[in-house]
Amino acid sequence: RADGSVGQAGPSGASQQHSPAHTGSVTSVAALKPDLCVSGGRDKSVAVSSWRSGAALRRFTGHQREVTKVTSALDSSKVFSASRDKTVMMWELHRTSGPSQHFPGHDLVVTGLAVSPDASKLCTGSRDNTVCKWDTETGECLGRAAISRNLVTHLCWVPGEPYVIQTSEDKTTRVWDSRELQVAHTFPAKQHIQTCCDVSQDGRYCLSCSSGSAGHGAEATLWDLRQTRGRVCEYKGHFQTTTSCVFLPRGPALAPSIATSSSDSTVKVWDQNTAGRG
Repeated sequence: RADGSVGQAGPSGASQQHSPAHTGSVTSVAALKPDLCVSGGRDKSVAVSSWRSGAALRRFTGHQREVTKVTSALDSSKVFSASRDKTVMMWELHRTSGPSQHFPGHDLVVTGLAVSPDASKLCTGSRDNTVCKWDTETGECLGRAAISRNLVTHLCWVPGEPYVIQTSEDKTTRVWDSRELQVAHTFPAKQHIQTCCDVSQDGRYCLSCSSGSAGHGAEATLWDLRQTRGRVCEYKGHFQTTTSCVFLPRGPALAPSIATSSSDSTVKVWDQNTAGRG
């Protein structure tokens, strides 16, 4: 709870401990419902857990190698997972065994997942330089686009729009039009690999974050999607690669904020407008 009370967790100040959802490292976490989250791990499994109790409620197994990404359309019963086994699977909370859909087709590890708000379409990205679009009901590949040196690191869907944001090891952030699976816009290349991206709930801004070391690079960048489509702000302060970035939900009395995590073992919360650290 980011309430400014360092050393306390929750209203009572008592920390809570729960049994691990995975037997190895956790590689990805995503919101599933207001009270549930989904996670993937090096143990090749996907787990659905309760935010409130911390208990793992469901566990899905089927991947042959480490799970690299998990995602879901919020309030959907469908969960998607990507793996180093080059496949993507769809799981449904009401099913008792096995995935309800497979999405094979990438030649290398799948590193990006983005699902449309209605969970009918899925975009995937890989280190094989390709982005694919899928029908989640039939499993049919609806499109495949390849760009040289586009080693995908992350994908996210723009709320209420047919656009998907993608970061890459070629140091660029791209906006894809999912209807024709074509690049609609490419932001100016950064100096370092772009490791992750996120989109604000109003669909106006996107974030990307950079690799780095010894204080060089490792920044997060705010981009404007609707007006100039240029760089708005940068958030600098991490000393190693910034591994993830996210827009935080807005409260009635809170300024817009973002959070970043880094290989320097810190998580930072920033004022979105001023780049000041909380």
